[in-house]
Amino acid sequence: MDMNEIMKLIKAVSDYGLTSFELEEGNMKISLKRKKEVIAVQAPAAVSAAEPEMKEVSLVNSIFTAAPAAAPEPAAQPAKEPAVSAEIGSDKVVTSPLVGVFYSASSPDAEPFVKVGDQVKKGQVLGIIEAMKLMNEIESEYDGVVEAILVNNEDTVEYGQPLFRIG
Repeated sequence: MDMNEIMKLIKAVSDYGLTSFELEEGNMKISLKRKKEVIAVQAPAAVSAAEPEMKEVSLVNSIFTAAPAAAPEPAAQPAKEPAVSAEIGSDKVVTSPLVGVFYSASSPDAEPFVKVGDQVKKGQVLGIIEAMKLMNEIESEYDGVVEAILVNNEDTVEYGQPLFRIG
């Protein structure tokens, strides 16, 4: 195997993102590796921090190491304005029991479960949080009137985040 073939092999392994590759031919041994990407998520916004990727080629006793690959750019998402200011101003607040995506209605074309000013009873469904492809109904913990909806439809919510203010 000549150097051009080896370089083509290195490029192919790089293009396909293999994590390990070894080839022995006669007294020549080729070993290629790629470290896995690690993504760290920080609240409240998801931030991607990738560990540099290193590609190794060992030929007999020589090791050539390529430069670290550039970290992937975080996806740009349009900022959504909060439905209400951060002040809660009530002791009757329904909070998120889990991390997921909040939905105000049972389907995109359906009416929202509740609107500001609606009378609600304890146990009435106020919204849905999707987590790991499971739909979890969020029920009112109080009797009263919906004073504020503190999140927008399809917002990502955190555990304990205020969702509704009931008066």
